Amino acid sequence: TPLVRANNSELSFLLLFSLTLCFLCYTQEPLCRQIGDLEAPQLSKEGDIILGGIFSFHSSWKNRENTYTQKPLPLECISLNFREFQFAQSMLFAIEEINNSSDLLPGVSLGYDIYDTCGSIARSVKVALALTNGDSNVSSASERPCMKAAQVQAIMGETSSSPSTAIATVIGPFNIPLISHFATCACLSDKTKYPSFLRTVPSDYFQSRALAHLVKHFGWTWVGAVRTNDDYGNNGMAAFTETAEQLGVCLEYSVSFFRTDPLEKIQKIIEIMKSSTSKVIVAFLSHMDMDVLMHELTPHNLTGHQWIGSESWIFDSQIAAMDKNHILDGAIGLSVPKAQVGGLREFMFNVEPLNSSNSELFTEFWEALFSCKFQESESAEFLSKCTGHEDLTGVENSFTDMSLMPIFNNVYKGVYAVAHALHEILSCNKTCGNNVQLAPTTILQHLKTINFKTKEGDEVYFNENGDPTATYEIINWQPGENGMVDFVTVGLYDASLPADKKLNLTNNALIWTQNSMEVPVSVCSETCPPGTRKVLQKGKPVCCHDCVKCAEGEISNTTDSVTCVRCPLETWSNEARDACVKKEAVFLSYGEIMGALLTAASLFGTCLTAIVTVIFFRYRKTPLVRANNSELSFLLLFSLTLCFLCSLTFIGEPSEWSCMLRHTAFGITFVLCLSCVLGKTIVVLMAFKATLPGRNMMKWFGPTQQRLSVLTFTVVQVLICILWLTISPPFPFRNFKEIKDKVILECSLGSAVGFWSVLGYIGLLAALCFTLAFLARKLPDNFNEAKFITFSMLIFCAVWITFIPAYVSSPGKLSVAVEIFAILASTFGLLFCIFIPKCYVMLLKPEKNTKKNMMGKGQS
Repeated sequence: TPLVRANNSELSFLLLFSLTLCFLCYTQEPLCRQIGDLEAPQLSKEGDIILGGIFSFHSSWKNRENTYTQKPLPLECISLNFREFQFAQSMLFAIEEINNSSDLLPGVSLGYDIYDTCGSIARSVKVALALTNGDSNVSSASERPCMKAAQVQAIMGETSSSPSTAIATVIGPFNIPLISHFATCACLSDKTKYPSFLRTVPSDYFQSRALAHLVKHFGWTWVGAVRTNDDYGNNGMAAFTETAEQLGVCLEYSVSFFRTDPLEKIQKIIEIMKSSTSKVIVAFLSHMDMDVLMHELTPHNLTGHQWIGSESWIFDSQIAAMDKNHILDGAIGLSVPKAQVGGLREFMFNVEPLNSSNSELFTEFWEALFSCKFQESESAEFLSKCTGHEDLTGVENSFTDMSLMPIFNNVYKGVYAVAHALHEILSCNKTCGNNVQLAPTTILQHLKTINFKTKEGDEVYFNENGDPTATYEIINWQPGENGMVDFVTVGLYDASLPADKKLNLTNNALIWTQNSMEVPVSVCSETCPPGTRKVLQKGKPVCCHDCVKCAEGEISNTTDSVTCVRCPLETWSNEARDACVKKEAVFLSYGEIMGALLTAASLFGTCLTAIVTVIFFRYRKTPLVRANNSELSFLLLFSLTLCFLCSLTFIGEPSEWSCMLRHTAFGITFVLCLSCVLGKTIVVLMAFKATLPGRNMMKWFGPTQQRLSVLTFTVVQVLICILWLTISPPFPFRNFKEIKDKVILECSLGSAVGFWSVLGYIGLLAALCFTLAFLARKLPDNFNEAKFITFSMLIFCAVWITFIPAYVSSPGKLSVAVEIFAILASTFGLLFCIFIPKCYVMLLKPEKNTKKNMMGKGQS
């Protein structure tokens, strides 16, 4: 009809069909169905309480390409793993021992459902859900039709960390305990992510740090690292790297792979190892990945490297047996402490596949163990026939190897931990309560608080993170008999002890790579000795550095010092730059050449002055001496002697008294000397004026006035010196600035004004003497003393004018030498110019020593 056609008849019929289906679905009884294929356990046993088990009986599976046109087929597992079968047997042994015990869970039997994951994380999650849900459909008319109690009360496994993280994530919300015996990733200690995860093996949080401290203990600062590319390897290596960097250890390379990676990737990793300069390789690998790496390493000559191993492979006899080229000789690493479980060996050797209720897995295991077949077929025509009663005691393979007993013990302790928790929950004494409703949450709470000892005396408990105490044995691979490797315990690591006592090496007889007795060296750069500092090489890790000698005045007294320390002010660095030594004190001493020469010159001038004095005294009544004012002459000679001697006060180590004496003595003696010269000059002028008609000037400048003039001029200098010494006297000073590696002992002037006042007054008198002598130089006497005074004052002024810039610019003791030289030069100038000509006449020209000649009336 037009009405139907107008409303799109095709869509209308489809809507009616959908509504009919919805009505039928609503009226049916609710049915809870499992989606996907049912998973059957590989090993199972009925019991009052069921424990789950997850192990990788096969380590791999066949790859199939999905066509996405049909439902994917289940995994086809390959590569039977005897090691995982041993773990499962340890669990069965513990359950059987508990079931036969009258003390633990009396009257309650434990059963088990154990699944094979084939090494697949996806399958691990699937079997975990199978253990949680059960393997049957549930139909119920209740309000919550799909809710029921968990099938198992606790799960044992998995061996590896990555599958354990996946399983713990899935079952964590249900609070079903997951107890692992060998999943060591530190990430599993995070209770916010994995609230129901527990383990009987220590966390890699401690192992990674222990390995870093072990590497540092032997002085290896340049290492390579290879890890499994999963949670175990990545998290463990991250913790190792963090601790290693804190300890000053650098990684030259850090590479990762997974056993399913292409062989080309593993070959590239091997090439990196071969081309590296580091001689230590830290291998944070699972045993399966180590198997793959060793298989690929066999054709390569990679000997000479020191291997550091994690607990996963360091005490694995299978890997040791694979090492035909002795690549791993001398390997050292951490392992779970040795343990024994009484009766477990016999239990494992008592396998009877034909009598087992789970004969399929046991049959496969038995055929692989003895390379035989229970049923002949064309594919097995070259294999012997299995009877099921072969003797295991004569077989040597990975299943009969009991070297993994510490891990078996971990499985054993895990099962017993659950049993003890159930024992407490059921209030067991002679019998256990039957009316207690078991729930995984209750079991998890009790598991966190258990504390018991096994029959072997091992204490079992879990900390707040679900981990046991971290205790490791340090294992060293040493050559044994028949080319086999002995796993020798050479030390212990106990994380519960103080930091300085955690690592304890008890055996010093370690064997290193290539059976060497010497610890290998693996550093990027050699250790910087004392006296040098480390300078990082641009673009390289902090372990690669150059050693630069400390600068002058700086030292480093430790190896590998990052900086050099400046020496204190009074010390200086020695030649090796590893110690500060007291600076050499520098001053003008009598023992050095310059001091000895100046001393000799001073004494020579003193002696020469004394000789002149003797000559003058002997000829004191001669006209020459009398004409030149003998009294002032003797006073001048006395002052010249003092000038020569005062220079000696400048030589020697400065002291408080010598500093005050040297400048004041110099100032006063020179003023006394110049006062006498000035008096003699004035006498010459007065004498000339007195000879002029109508002039009698000598009465105004007689002997008394001469003495008073000398005294007055000298007293002025004395007053200046007293003021200087009173206000701010000179003092000994240690000068550290002029010479870097020496200390100059000198006299500080104290008041610079006082010093320059003394010099200025001397300069004033010298200028006055020079002026008066210059004016009297052409007087008519044959032996005009003013002429000699002019020459002497010219020398005096020239010396002291040049002294000032020389003194200011001379460093250290040279300034003292300059001052002494100026004193001696000016004193010798006065002595030679004033007195030597007179001595020449008195000694060699006595005929000129007459009054007539003095007055210019004799022969010239």
